[in-house]
Amino acid sequence: MPTAILTGQPVPGSSIESELRSLGFDVHLALGAADTETLLARVPGEERVAVVDARFVGHPHALRLGLTDPRFPLAAIPGAVTAQPAARQALTRAMARENSAGGGTALAVDSLADRITAALDADGADVHRPELGSLVAAVPADPQARNEARQAVAAVDDEAVRLKSAVKARDGFVTTFFISPYSRYIARWCARRGLTPNQVTTASLITALIAAGCAATGTRGGFVAAGVLLIASFVLDCTDGQLARYSLQYSTLGAWLDATFDRAKEYAYYAGLALGAARGGDDVWALALGAMVLQTCRHVVDFSFNEANHDASANTSPTAALSDKLDSVGWTVWVRRMIVLPIGERWAMIAVLTALTTPRITFYALLIGCAFSATYTTAGRVLRSLTRRATRTDRAAKALADLADSGPLAEAVAKGLRSTARRLPGFTAPAVALLGGAAVVATAALTGFGGPWPLVAALVYVLTSALAVARPLKGALDWLVPPFFRAAEYLTVLVLAAKADVNGALPAAFGLVAAVAYHHYDTVYRIRGDAGAPPQWLVRTIGGHEGRTLVICVLAVLLTATQFKLALTVLAVAVALVVLLESIRFWVAAHKVGAPAVHDEGEPA
Repeated sequence: MPTAILTGQPVPGSSIESELRSLGFDVHLALGAADTETLLARVPGEERVAVVDARFVGHPHALRLGLTDPRFPLAAIPGAVTAQPAARQALTRAMARENSAGGGTALAVDSLADRITAALDADGADVHRPELGSLVAAVPADPQARNEARQAVAAVDDEAVRLKSAVKARDGFVTTFFISPYSRYIARWCARRGLTPNQVTTASLITALIAAGCAATGTRGGFVAAGVLLIASFVLDCTDGQLARYSLQYSTLGAWLDATFDRAKEYAYYAGLALGAARGGDDVWALALGAMVLQTCRHVVDFSFNEANHDASANTSPTAALSDKLDSVGWTVWVRRMIVLPIGERWAMIAVLTALTTPRITFYALLIGCAFSATYTTAGRVLRSLTRRATRTDRAAKALADLADSGPLAEAVAKGLRSTARRLPGFTAPAVALLGGAAVVATAALTGFGGPWPLVAALVYVLTSALAVARPLKGALDWLVPPFFRAAEYLTVLVLAAKADVNGALPAAFGLVAAVAYHHYDTVYRIRGDAGAPPQWLVRTIGGHEGRTLVICVLAVLLTATQFKLALTVLAVAVALVVLLESIRFWVAAHKVGAPAVHDEGEPA
């Protein structure tokens, strides 16, 4: 149980002690700095500890924001400061200095908690100060100030602020106006019954899987039920994040589950639609796989661009300035958010079209919408990159190299090409990645199944992939390298499975791409959580993007169409087992050892 040390003379009628207990703190009283330091030393090092001024007046949610958020080792609001075990030493040093200086007494006008916070700032510690907005948090110095602070507390509805803050400040049109107005109350209902965000996330996944099962029936009633359940799944998907913000229940495991399950839900639903269409005599597996490839590549563009630029210096451009200017015109913000087809708009479109039309029409609309939004966002980011004069860091180059997912073949060849790569123009990396990928996909599409040319193109792809990563990815457009690699690998699998023209080849290819895509998403979430990329043994075991592409082309040359389908199935199962087991092991272990809690806010609107 966390401990709160209440410092100074208790104030008659104050509710601070009961409020701290309601937040889960074991409360101890201390009259001065010396007493506080003694009590602080007695608190076990593995527990959270807070120092709170007994004169504190404020909203309970202000205390909750300041003292219970698990994401920050050190946090403070006026009159209170807290430390998690990772920052306990810093708090102890600041407390010892205050005590030795003789500044902390019960009669002091200023707050001991605030002086400790100032000492932490002087030491260079990273103290989080939450945005309180209209919430009150103060340490009144006299009865009149206390009465004024209490009146200010009474004038603001703490619960209304808490509900409002549960909703993301930046979200899509559908989510903002059609989901969040009531899902926040579902989140509160869940919080009051002790439900956790992870439980709601799991409920959302189960609902989406049932929706996929309904779509797989191929009946009109099944399609209508699937659309309704998909919307219900999305409502729960919004609720889990709002519950996390409402009750400050953030965790490493929760962020991973939330992000991973979103992809699992959407791609499982694609598979359900394809199965349902097949029951009606319409084969749309190629469209389902194309939708998954396009959506995954869109996400990789987002991830790569953000990783390349988030810590770059001199990171400005006229294009970015124009975007910021448009943000001041309200209606343009919503139009641009809808154009990029975020998850709320996308799932609403899929649900409505599933209920009212056919799987083929649903996939056509999805592909057209995603292609348009991908063109819009990628073109804007290319313009920003070309007009920037940004200096990218080694960390960004490392992140892009990890996202590239190069295997042992590309790494070995890249070593021999480093001196050559240094003499080439700055646009070389994305250019050769694009050309090599386009060559292998086009060759697979334009030649007959079983011919040798895709294998030749795959060997060329290994060379171009190695050249693309032979030097650090710090160029203006080098963030395009990972998405080009993703498109080349996924489309090669799709085209060869379609060319095999045998029943079951495309579903097997869907499974293989889904397994590989999971590995790529897992890489992104590890980087976002500052956990680094997956271990090298995992990347080498599953071959890297160029190794898998080469293997697929070799199998297409050596095997019959039926044998190729079986080989794709075996590869899909093998890759899925390896990456899933390692991913689950990593995230569960990170959660158990108390890795810093995070909460992924989902797709950018």
